[in-house]
Amino acid sequence: MIEKTFDTRCGTIHYWVNDMKSPYTLVFLPGLTADHRLFDKQIGYFEDKCRIFVWDAPAHAASWPFDFSFELKDKAVWLDEILSREGITDPVIVGQSMGGYVGQMYSQLYPEKLKGFISIDSAPLQRQYVTAAEIWSLRKMKPVYKYYPWKSLLKSGTKGVAESEYGRSLMHDIMMTYDGDKERYAMIAGHGYRILADAMAADLPYELKCPALLICGEKDKAGSCKRYNKAWHEKTNIPIEWIKGAGHNSNTDEPELINGLIESFLESIPRS
Repeated sequence: MIEKTFDTRCGTIHYWVNDMKSPYTLVFLPGLTADHRLFDKQIGYFEDKCRIFVWDAPAHAASWPFDFSFELKDKAVWLDEILSREGITDPVIVGQSMGGYVGQMYSQLYPEKLKGFISIDSAPLQRQYVTAAEIWSLRKMKPVYKYYPWKSLLKSGTKGVAESEYGRSLMHDIMMTYDGDKERYAMIAGHGYRILADAMAADLPYELKCPALLICGEKDKAGSCKRYNKAWHEKTNIPIEWIKGAGHNSNTDEPELINGLIESFLESIPRS
């Protein structure tokens, strides 16, 4: 994997790509406060099989310093600009949690470009799935993170998102990026939830016009993720895979299973 950078009006985004040629490119988008390491097990499996892209999302990890005057739409636009610069015209987005929301915004803006979409422990971006109270709560999350003790955040942020020893250890290492700078961590989390709420409140279609797959851990405790995924599947008939024993980061709890699902998904996409 080759590390590269892309300059925006708010800061510099760091991302990684390989030189493989394949019918489709796997675009891995980590969740809120996580970084590219979240997909280490997927990258290790696929890097010799197909083209891969992964980033540290704006303000996360290496993509810092970064001004917080951006919206979810900006992230999708920057992603498209980077993919275009890399000559990637066949993206299959694999988005975990917040990464799944970025993927849906990308589909809203560039429906003809997206060749496939896999949601890993994410949820639908459409307004119809959330209540006004939930949107209000998302906009008020920054103070919660700001005044929550760091040790407690570290504990809940590792044990709350993963069930496996590997998944928890990895998330602990990722969170330690912000050790000693809880203010930055709170800003990233608070801003992320706020732009998510704004995107939901915009009440756009966010329709997926490409092949799609929903993946959710049976032990996912992040908000109402399981409820959202059940409703998403029932309303759209998008296939769903429930991962036994996995938490919110199911790709770190059951990496071999997730890798198999991704591989099967790629094989099922019609070749143009």
